[in-house]
Amino acid sequence: MARLYKNMEIFQLSYELSLDIHRLLDKLPDKEKDNIISQMRRAATSIPLNIAEGSVKKSHREFLNFLNYAYGSAKELDVLLSMSKDLGYITKKDYDILFSKLDKLMAKLFGFMENIESRFETKKKFFTRFKE
Repeated sequence: MARLYKNMEIFQLSYELSLDIHRLLDKLPDKEKDNIISQMRRAATSIPLNIAEGSVKKSHREFLNFLNYAYGSAKELDVLLSMSKDLGYITKKDYDILFSKLDKLMAKLFGFMENIESRFETKKKFFTRFKE
């Protein structure tokens, strides 16, 4: 059930966002190197990595687990971007641009997860009928 993750829109969006975040991190103060910068780098990197890793799993359920991890990392990134803006580390303009990309990614990722979940549940219900 290998999927071509590089062709998935959610991967492409997350990869682009990760690159944008890494470029942004150079603007943050050195005192945040071991805190916000480190956390933001991990969260931004985790999203495309989990999508790619999950795409080669053998079942829809396993893939969905990795997509959930990616979504959780996106939520972490959401908080870290807000924190960086509120602390004055990034401009409102940078925040708005990145949040817009993140929001689009989260919506697409959530929709993709719902689609997989509905197919999984339909298949599960179909096979349950034959067990009785």
